[in-house]
Amino acid sequence: MPRATSHSLRETIVPLALIAGDTLVTFAGLSLGWWLRYASPLEKLGIAVPGATFPHYLPLLLVGVALLIGAFTQFGLYDARLLLRHYQSLNAILKGAAFWLFAYLGVSLVLKFDPPISRLFVVVAFVCVVALLYAWRALAYALITHSPLLGQLRRRAVLLGWNDEARALTAEIARDPAHPFVLAGIVNIGGDTSAFSAAAPERPRALGSVAELAAILAREQPDLLIATRLDLPRAEVRRIVETCERAYVEWKIVPGAFDIFLSGLRLQTIGRVPVLGVEELTIHRLFNRALKRAFDLVAAVIGLVISAPLILVLAALIKRESPGGPVFFRQTRVGAGHRPFTLWKLRSMAPGAEATDAAQQSTARNDPRLLRIGGFLRRWNLDELPQFWNVLRSDMSLVGPRPERPSHVDQLAESIPHYLPRHLVKPGMTGWAQVNGLRGDSDLALRVQHDIYYIENWSIWFDAQIVLLTFARWRNGSAY
Repeated sequence: MPRATSHSLRETIVPLALIAGDTLVTFAGLSLGWWLRYASPLEKLGIAVPGATFPHYLPLLLVGVALLIGAFTQFGLYDARLLLRHYQSLNAILKGAAFWLFAYLGVSLVLKFDPPISRLFVVVAFVCVVALLYAWRALAYALITHSPLLGQLRRRAVLLGWNDEARALTAEIARDPAHPFVLAGIVNIGGDTSAFSAAAPERPRALGSVAELAAILAREQPDLLIATRLDLPRAEVRRIVETCERAYVEWKIVPGAFDIFLSGLRLQTIGRVPVLGVEELTIHRLFNRALKRAFDLVAAVIGLVISAPLILVLAALIKRESPGGPVFFRQTRVGAGHRPFTLWKLRSMAPGAEATDAAQQSTARNDPRLLRIGGFLRRWNLDELPQFWNVLRSDMSLVGPRPERPSHVDQLAESIPHYLPRHLVKPGMTGWAQVNGLRGDSDLALRVQHDIYYIENWSIWFDAQIVLLTFARWRNGSAY
């Protein structure tokens, strides 16, 4: 398909279709909120509002729809870059709906609506809108990614040069069949083939040499060129950039000097000299630390209250099967700032099992030390319920990288690049790696990449999204 047609689909047609769908679903969510508040048994929980019939409430619902769609637009939900970014879209929905929750209540206080807006209605409608939008967006994403439309929405990219960064980028794109980018191939720079075999299975097809760049761009019609090598004469780099400009192809580079915290890169000046470097991480700012701690405290208290009866039942079952050991298992783990702390879990193994566990980073499948009730606990992640106490004590956070034992931290720091930056933040009960199935005997390097991504992209909305995904995927990637 011509690039202009794909651009129109990606930038205009599909976003407009999503706006139309979001508008209808948002109206349905607000209408469902009205029904639950005023026409269902829930109506008895709130104060009676005279004249709150649906025809009278309809103008208020339409105002709510307009505010919600405006909030979603403000938070970038309809940006073309999010069309194939399912989780980022859900993040924008959470942000927009939360903004609407407070804005709608604020507008109702300033403008005296008749009938007045019920606060219970706003809260119920918020839950309904988020739930329905989540279902609708999941359906839309499935339809897009399993139809020919996917190929028209993905942006074609050409790599300039082949090296370790190009290899990593190729693997990242290949890992996700619905990735927003698709690689058309490589433009070779002198010296590429001497370092990397052209027959390597992960290497995209060769499109030609950098001297043929203009003809390659005309033939392949890419949306962007990604340079992974810049060890070229200055005049050659200028010629490449000008060639991209003439073909209306975006020009991007992979900053190979920075392997982690790329989203924190900022251009500063020292005098008149520009300097590129990593700024302070968002998660370390004072207000954000306070916000995250408040989120953890509320979650820990609620979690302990709700899980206490279940912990008592599970404790009795553990004691019945294995009376010779304690109910709770405690172990030293490494927390933020590389400080050790005591992690608490429900015991899932025979007494003394930890004495033979020093050489293993995770429990093997069908481990003979595992209790029958222990297998059930681990399958459903129930052995981790006591860690709400660790969150309350501030040893851990609700969301963050999973903590490891000191001996394993030392081993993994030697074998996995950029492992130690995980300890810049508190470890969590759940995390971005865990909701993506990276638990137990999974790829440790990939798990670390997800942890680093979480740290550099943290927001309170990201935490809320991970918590929701934890419940939605309760058994996803559970330990053995």
